[in-house]
Amino acid sequence: MSLTSRVFGLFSTTATSDSTATAQTPAPLVHNEIGVAGATRHARITHMLEEEEDEPRPPYLHAMLAGGTGGTCGDMLMHSLDTVKTRLQGDPNFPPRYTSMTSSYATIYRQEGFFRGLYGGVTPAALGSFPGTVVFFGCYEYTKRAMIDAGINQNIAYLSSGFLADLAASVVYVPSEVLKTRLQLQGRYNNPHFNSGYNYRGLTDAFRTIIHQEGFSALYHGYKATIYRDLPFSALQFAFYEQEQNLAKQWVGQRDIGLSLEILTAATAGGMAGVITCPLDVVKTRIQTQQNPPSNSTGSCGAKSSGDHIPKESPRPHAPSPSQSHASSRAHSRPISTSSPSTSVNPPGAPRLDTSSVFTGLKMIYRTEGLAGWFRGVGPRGVWTSIQSGTMLVMYQYLLKQLEIYHGSLDESQLL
Repeated sequence: MSLTSRVFGLFSTTATSDSTATAQTPAPLVHNEIGVAGATRHARITHMLEEEEDEPRPPYLHAMLAGGTGGTCGDMLMHSLDTVKTRLQGDPNFPPRYTSMTSSYATIYRQEGFFRGLYGGVTPAALGSFPGTVVFFGCYEYTKRAMIDAGINQNIAYLSSGFLADLAASVVYVPSEVLKTRLQLQGRYNNPHFNSGYNYRGLTDAFRTIIHQEGFSALYHGYKATIYRDLPFSALQFAFYEQEQNLAKQWVGQRDIGLSLEILTAATAGGMAGVITCPLDVVKTRIQTQQNPPSNSTGSCGAKSSGDHIPKESPRPHAPSPSQSHASSRAHSRPISTSSPSTSVNPPGAPRLDTSSVFTGLKMIYRTEGLAGWFRGVGPRGVWTSIQSGTMLVMYQYLLKQLEIYHGSLDESQLL
């Protein structure tokens, strides 16, 4: 065989390996080459995805460290917007002092400053974020792998893993959520611009005051409402994210989808989950920031003027007797705002939120405020969850790759 024939054979064998019987005319040959090329590309993508599924999974320690770091960075980056959302959802005043995301952001910054106002409650947020996300990602990876290995559908595995992981992490982060939310709502100490019903000097004072006046169980106040919000949020967020990641990898045709698609998939997953679960977030915020004024108080904290202050030393009943709880059920619940940012307000004395039931709270908000009440603060929540999720999940993937590289280089150095 001549050299020319050999060179021609190098380029023709891949496309015509099985075409001895069909290569009699030029047109079928070209059609067959196109078909084989398409099939080859499809087989390459399928093989790449199969290799990705079979490749070694990151160690649990790597997943936990990467998730904890990414989650904490995302929470800290968006804390100021979370403060705005908390003010919009938990404002007890009539009419509401905060009516939109941009104006609320500017008002809080101008009146209360950056650290005491917009970043109020950042310390308990940081203390609860890292251990909470460490527990979350460890549980998520374990349950996801176990369910997929057991042959359970991937979408069900993603939903269930996010649900169970957040349930495990809620024991850690709910107390920090209560402290964070109250400090966010009050703003600065002795705040002359906004009366929330709380007036803690700082994190330590808030913790001691809550334990002394309300008992340790108050740190888990609104626990049911918190998990009602966070469990479906985490389930939807990671179901959306995993599915979008798979679609992006199929579209690109390789494991590394690039930074732009990483950000897009993470941000849209968090944003969609945040908007869908906004009604549960509204109920959670109002339950965790509800006030229990003393029975002989002159009026509810929510109906007071914004210039009045509740003294820090004012006693709160620890647990009302059964005979008192029914007679003064209205006096021991915080009034909620009965207006959305775009409607007229009702006078003080409007129906109060029943803090014993999330579903009752949803019904009362809908009855008094309509559908807009369920989605109060949806703007900052949607933006917050998008950026927070984008930051957390992109950093999670990046840190996993860096830890994998570091672990590989460490193993090589030990072998040498």
